[in-house]
Amino acid sequence: MTPQSLPDQHFAAMLFDMDGTIINSIAAAEQVWAQWARSHGIDVPAFLPGIHGRRAIDTIASLNLAGVNAEKEAAFITMAEIEQVEGVQEIPGAAVFLRQIPQTKWAVVTSAPRELALTRLKAAGLPIPQVLISAEDVEQGKPKPDCYLLAAQRLGVNCAECLIFEDADIGIQAALASGGTLVVITATHTQHSPAAARDQLAVEDYSQHGALLLSKLKQG
Repeated sequence: MTPQSLPDQHFAAMLFDMDGTIINSIAAAEQVWAQWARSHGIDVPAFLPGIHGRRAIDTIASLNLAGVNAEKEAAFITMAEIEQVEGVQEIPGAAVFLRQIPQTKWAVVTSAPRELALTRLKAAGLPIPQVLISAEDVEQGKPKPDCYLLAAQRLGVNCAECLIFEDADIGIQAALASGGTLVVITATHTQHSPAAARDQLAVEDYSQHGALLLSKLKQG
């Protein structure tokens, strides 16, 4: 879908996934996860593609590793990721784009824990939103839509009135399930398995069509 094919409506708010959508932290994240996977005898190349967009605790729990406490291992991963911010940077144009949106009209909705999210946002030089939904805020993480529904609620809008920016398969599923309108950011991920994503607007970054996207935000 081209930007001109967006619904002929103005949106009440914009909701942004974080990793891969407004920041590029793939190298840092994969370095930490690869080291952890090797220590548990996991096939690293097969494992790494599935970590993106999911809460760490959900990723670890899904492996069903004998004798592994998912909550403790997720905490270990989080601390390691907080310490590894070298190379974390904004998706091109993200900082300028976000600073043009009123604080009451946007939120970050991430599968990362809050401390990690704040660390990466600061490392990338991005503004800190008033509404930040993180891993601790929901019982069911992506691909369930709970996080996006909660973000919309805290902004005082209906999720169906939101433009949602995502990048990874699991996040795309959550965005579509929430009832919002999806924009797929392709700067770090170029293939998305959900069939419905093919019918959504896809842009590489915020340097592309940023003005048009901002024009879709309700004023006042």
